[in-house]
Amino acid sequence: MNQSYTVTEIKERLMQVKRADDVFLQQLMSDERKSVQNLIKRQLKVIQEHEQLVTAHHERLAFERQLYANPAVQYIAGIDEVGRGPLAGPVVTAAVVLPRQCDELIGVNDSKQLTHEKRELFCQKIREVALAIEIHVCEASEIDRLNIYQATRWSMLECVNRLAVRPDYLLIDAMQLDTSIPQMSLVKGDQRSLSVAAASIIAKVYRDNLMIDYAKQYPEFGFEQHKGYGTKQHLDALTMYGYTPIHRKSFAPITTMTQQYR
Repeated sequence: MNQSYTVTEIKERLMQVKRADDVFLQQLMSDERKSVQNLIKRQLKVIQEHEQLVTAHHERLAFERQLYANPAVQYIAGIDEVGRGPLAGPVVTAAVVLPRQCDELIGVNDSKQLTHEKRELFCQKIREVALAIEIHVCEASEIDRLNIYQATRWSMLECVNRLAVRPDYLLIDAMQLDTSIPQMSLVKGDQRSLSVAAASIIAKVYRDNLMIDYAKQYPEFGFEQHKGYGTKQHLDALTMYGYTPIHRKSFAPITTMTQQYR
């Protein structure tokens, strides 16, 4: 029976198989053609990887499921930031309210664990399914005035206050906010909570695009590559050209610099 299918036909049908116990896949096991066996192995690997993603997806919803068990909790906001460490550019925070059912976001993880292409793809998906998204940009001047920790807290709180949907609970990546809304601070929250992971992706994509724009304004610094972090390329450019208006004057080595970018 299996020999009645060409390898091309088998390849096309296998691409639709989502389970290891699929009847068609099991029938193919007896096909002695090496090319068919290679296709089976490849699809089994795809199935296994997808199953791992599904498992991880449900694990990242553990905090949300626990909170939704309380009838008073209807909306949960995940909150995260990007850009606390760089020498230049803003801190960008994001707050995201996801629906309870969001299987479209299987594979969403901490933005640092994803490729640029994956972040862009998931960013679009998050924007499509989220009930509410808010982004806040805290510029270098505010970071210098408040200090990086307080600037981040303030920026996160601005996100929460501006959300179109008022959350009943906050899941925050390793931070406590001054608000009456109940909250939970999660160490490595962007790896442990889907809501926080979604916020990390939204913030990361937004900030990266800002730094790419700044790279056009200050081409000597290569902001499109290091996004403002203190790489050798960045430090060498600081020494040669001086600091720009987007540099954080409260961060070393800028604190001791006198030369400004012209």
